[in-house]
Amino acid sequence: MNLTPVVLEGNHVRLEPLTLDHWGPLCDVGLDPEIWQWTTSLVRTPNDMRRYIETALQWQRDGKALPFAQVERSTGKVVGSTRYANVEDEHRRVEIGWTWVAQPWQRTAVNTEAKYLLLRHAFESVGCIRVEFKTDVLNVQSITALLRIGAKHEGILRKHMITANGRVRDSVYFSILDDEWPEIKMLLKEKLLRAG
Repeated sequence: MNLTPVVLEGNHVRLEPLTLDHWGPLCDVGLDPEIWQWTTSLVRTPNDMRRYIETALQWQRDGKALPFAQVERSTGKVVGSTRYANVEDEHRRVEIGWTWVAQPWQRTAVNTEAKYLLLRHAFESVGCIRVEFKTDVLNVQSITALLRIGAKHEGILRKHMITANGRVRDSVYFSILDDEWPEIKMLLKEKLLRAG
């Protein structure tokens, strides 16, 4: 699989390779505690955001991830971040996750299109046969969004992770397979057409 930095551009969002140049703009929109409620990261200060970005870039250097900044195309404003992670070349799979979008852009076409761009690239350019997602079992908004894009619920890993506040979390796993992608691609394109 060839997971190298790339710009993925849609009508609503541009995913560009994450760099430390995104630190200030991500701080401008991403220090809201609500964003980090269900994550294992605690990002509340500019220093926390810098560490978050540096960790993502280290994972990229280690060949374990490919992080992106999410940029709203109409304004050029950085509105969040996402990444491919848990890259498994041998098994041709990746996880899409570590995704967050600032409050004003949640439940807009930005996140739907970002998922579409990442899935299309994974299946059509990288050669993945499986893309997986996981979220906190209590994160109803994320679970609903994953079901809405056509991801299949696979199960729950109990006591899977410890959150930044010390709560032991159960994680819900979802996936999309390469042979499911054509149908899901049509579904997502229709959603994006309706979003304008």
